[in-house]
Amino acid sequence: MCHDHDSRPPAPPRSGDVAERGTLTLTAADGTEFSAAYAAPATTPRAGVVLLPDIRGLHPYYVALAERFAEAGLAAVAIDYFGRTAGPAATGSREEDFDWQTHIPQTTPAGVDADTTAAAEYLRSRTEPTLPVVTVGFCFGGSHAWRQSAADLDIAGSAGFYGKPEMVGEAASQARRPVVMIIAGADSATPVADQLQLAATMRAAGAEVDDVVYEGAPHSFFDRAFGEWAEACQDAWQHVLALTDRVAAR
Repeated sequence: MCHDHDSRPPAPPRSGDVAERGTLTLTAADGTEFSAAYAAPATTPRAGVVLLPDIRGLHPYYVALAERFAEAGLAAVAIDYFGRTAGPAATGSREEDFDWQTHIPQTTPAGVDADTTAAAEYLRSRTEPTLPVVTVGFCFGGSHAWRQSAADLDIAGSAGFYGKPEMVGEAASQARRPVVMIIAGADSATPVADQLQLAATMRAAGAEVDDVVYEGAPHSFFDRAFGEWAEACQDAWQHVLALTDRVAAR
């Protein structure tokens, strides 16, 4: 599990007013209704972010993270993976006792991509049709974000925190979009060497890969409660925001 139920994301290095925040229900192309959280900055966003949560789906951490991205000047949607098997979350986000163990094995890359597409379309409907969108994922979602460098999606890039190379699979050799890899140096879930090998494979395939290792950092270090990793959190923010700035400039 990536975070405690009470965990919240660290503040971004740049901050502005948030004009809108809240949860909603989106509909994927296959008709699946799923929960999501939207946040928008007071200024006109030049890029958007679709947040891919960890195994728990739309946990309050990711509702808060959408707001953090809005503070940084980006329109953001965080999605839930479990609309196909559990329906939308009754309270807008998943509760602490949600049985993700039952539902996570039933997710598929196709379902994740369909929900990602619906979220990107929502961002563009609320901003402008040409808004560049990147995906940013964590753990389970980080793996999918890396995989989406090769996916048939209308996105401009992706960033993943502490993903698993085995979930990326053969897509690594087809990677073509810019990728950010945030790697915890003391991640007990995935060896650093495996993640660096994944970076090399994606780079060889033609993707622009920004891989950064935070020595000694644990899995899920991106947490405002981890004071000893505050500098790493700020640096990770910088790498992700650099990606959004690049795609916005293009």
